[in-house]
Amino acid sequence: MIDNEINNTEDQNQELGIVTSRPTYGGDGRTAPRGKLHCYNWLEDIPGGFADFDIVEVQFKNTRKGFYRNSTNLPLETGDTVVVEASPGHDVGTVTMTGKLVMLQMKRANVKPDAEIKRIYRKAKPADIEKFEEAKARENDTMIQSRQIAESLKLNMKIGDVEYQGDGNKAIFYYIADERVDFRQLIKVLADTFHVRIEMKQIGARQEAGRIGGIGPCGRPLCCSSWMTSFVSVATSAARYQDISLNPQKLAGQCAKLKCCLNFEVDAYVESVKRLPSKEIRLETADATYYHFKTDIFKREMTYSTDKSVPANLVTLDAERVFEIIAMNKAGEKPLKLQRDGEEKEVQVSEFGDIIGQDGITRFDNKKKKKKRKKDKPDNPNRANNEGNNEPKGENKPKERNEPKGENKPKERNEPRINNLGNNRNRDRRNRDRQRQPKPNNGENNSNTDNA
Repeated sequence: MIDNEINNTEDQNQELGIVTSRPTYGGDGRTAPRGKLHCYNWLEDIPGGFADFDIVEVQFKNTRKGFYRNSTNLPLETGDTVVVEASPGHDVGTVTMTGKLVMLQMKRANVKPDAEIKRIYRKAKPADIEKFEEAKARENDTMIQSRQIAESLKLNMKIGDVEYQGDGNKAIFYYIADERVDFRQLIKVLADTFHVRIEMKQIGARQEAGRIGGIGPCGRPLCCSSWMTSFVSVATSAARYQDISLNPQKLAGQCAKLKCCLNFEVDAYVESVKRLPSKEIRLETADATYYHFKTDIFKREMTYSTDKSVPANLVTLDAERVFEIIAMNKAGEKPLKLQRDGEEKEVQVSEFGDIIGQDGITRFDNKKKKKKRKKDKPDNPNRANNEGNNEPKGENKPKERNEPKGENKPKERNEPRINNLGNNRNRDRRNRDRQRQPKPNNGENNSNTDNA
């Protein structure tokens, strides 16, 4: 079903004029791996032998490529597995390009014309492929043991991968190191342990990230692990051209280097900036001088401010109007205002504003709410019992006062007991009322009783 969908897509691309390549193995029609994007040989259909070339491009593990001479004129196509010359022995790889375009690839790889080019022996036989698979099965165990050996020798390096030659007589160790490493002793120990010829190759952080793979911040698989085969240096100027904030955490990828995708659109930005006025030119008007503040490359609009460092009295103009004002200033004229007549934009006040933050993206997050203590109800019967139990007892109990009796006894107010604070206030008020009332005279009361 997947093959049918691929065939339908290719038919649609041919109708639309889109050129696609689908490398196949020779003979059985099996498709080559689609993980990496190889160059398309657009010269292979030219008749007359003008596109013929006796050198082919062969790819091995970890995007390692080499150029080999087809001295026996084998009918090779893209995707064929071949046995090539190596030192010592032979190696097994996959043909990725044939024809005249190989010459351009050799120039790109800085291969000199007079350099010695090894030759292709034959197409891989089942015995060659079987021996090659046996060598590949030993790569993982060899890598783990070599890491342990490097750690025992206290070398500041990381062995990232191991590649065995097709005949199993040679092993290439790919390592990462931040500084120069003396691994002469390591080579001796590895040769004695695995009984093969050892070759050390240093790779960069981008190659290591492409080998491991992962998901980028865009949500797609890493470009270096999916389709990129060559890595171009990336500079911070690419971020400046695109007006991207120079934040190292956002500009760096999983390899801790600048993201390769910064170079994808930088050429379009450079071409667009060339068609805009320079940012260093000031605009002179009758009232003030305006300095460049920001540029919207897609809308071809430029914003100017009356202050160099602070956004003040911002005015947005299109590129054509900026060119007109620059020409007027060169001629010694100063317009009254930057905008054209009737182009002043009114400030639109939005009817709704997110004042209390209800439109924030975190408004649905669960926030911890403080639990409020429940207040005691006035009609709680247990409250009165607790108050009665809180009275002092024994020696700490206050002495009873000689309160007046009979008619002179002040009337108590029926006030509800709400809480301890209210009880204390009522008690203090009753004590003050008692102190203000005059004390009865015992002598006068006795004489009146005798007369009666």
